[in-house]
Amino acid sequence: MITREDIISKGQELGFEDVGFTSAEPFEDHRKMLEARSEEYGWTEAVGLDLKGGVNPLNIMPEAKSIIILIEPYFRKAYPRSIEGYFGRCYLDDDRIIKDGLAKRIKAFRNFLRHNDIDSKVPFNLPHRVAAARAGLGSFGKNCLFYSNKVARGGSWTLPIAVLVDQWFSPGTPTVETDCPDWCRNACITACPTRALKGNGTIDPRKCISYMTYFGNKITPAEFREPMGMYVYGCDRCQNVCPRNQAWLVKHLPINERVAGKAKDFELSLLLHMDKPYFETRIWPHMFYMGSDILWKWKMNVARVMGNSQDPNYLPELEKAFLENEDERVKGMAAWAMGKLGNNKTLQTLSDWSKTHSGLVLEEINNALKIAANRQVRSSE
Repeated sequence: MITREDIISKGQELGFEDVGFTSAEPFEDHRKMLEARSEEYGWTEAVGLDLKGGVNPLNIMPEAKSIIILIEPYFRKAYPRSIEGYFGRCYLDDDRIIKDGLAKRIKAFRNFLRHNDIDSKVPFNLPHRVAAARAGLGSFGKNCLFYSNKVARGGSWTLPIAVLVDQWFSPGTPTVETDCPDWCRNACITACPTRALKGNGTIDPRKCISYMTYFGNKITPAEFREPMGMYVYGCDRCQNVCPRNQAWLVKHLPINERVAGKAKDFELSLLLHMDKPYFETRIWPHMFYMGSDILWKWKMNVARVMGNSQDPNYLPELEKAFLENEDERVKGMAAWAMGKLGNNKTLQTLSDWSKTHSGLVLEEINNALKIAANRQVRSSE
């Protein structure tokens, strides 16, 4: 029978930078939180994220006796600034579609367990961060993220991976607590432009920039468009300002060559006009949450970012996007962005479009006309 030390050694051999253990007991506090805040988390069921089903490991694997936690850093190498400013770092080297990196190492770890007569499962809906803290591998920040004790210089740039097993291992001492320094002055809460972080250790996921970039089926509400800034997909605002992350952010890291090699594929103009084949071969393999069935959301996000860029050179691209897309959410956001960047010619174009459109698109055109007019007034003062 293999020991805890054998498992830790194998995990580290496979590149996981910390390994811990906790029991397979239910996560009762997590269940109570989900039930108490069902209004904020109800959307998860609609998108297939059965969070409630994950609070009891025995519902997933009845014979489970322990949970092994593998800590995987996703920010081992630096990302080009040209792409890092638009995308959350944890999505830039995702292999859940191509399965050529992390997936292979998880498979190798499970093979090791199986060869030692241990059955395992790796559920997607188990509360991984809570499990990691219950295993004593780290604590939480006021941004609700998990901070490792040993990895990324104590930062939050990690993915805890929970592995249910049918063998008992002695658990670590739980550290399910918020452990931010008193002097941080709530940096993450202050920096969250959409006020998703409530300040009491909880988050409204529906207001989180990451959530809004890849979930939801409506046009982004007007009050969130400017606060979402330059993020097309994901967000790192609360991590970038966190004092607990600064030690890693100043570390000199080698460039991630794989990400650097695909940076040109993620140029905003290419994303705004991409078709399904382009998306499925160049983008989706690394950006897991949105499939080609919601290509409109990518284009809407890009149009919003262009509108926030203060770069009028994007105006021809936005006009082209308005004309080539049938989806009213893309057309509406393109119009809004044109209003943010526009000049006299843009005002005339929007005015002409207002005569031939209705509904949501017309509403966005009229709003864009007001925005553009206000810009001209301010610039003339």
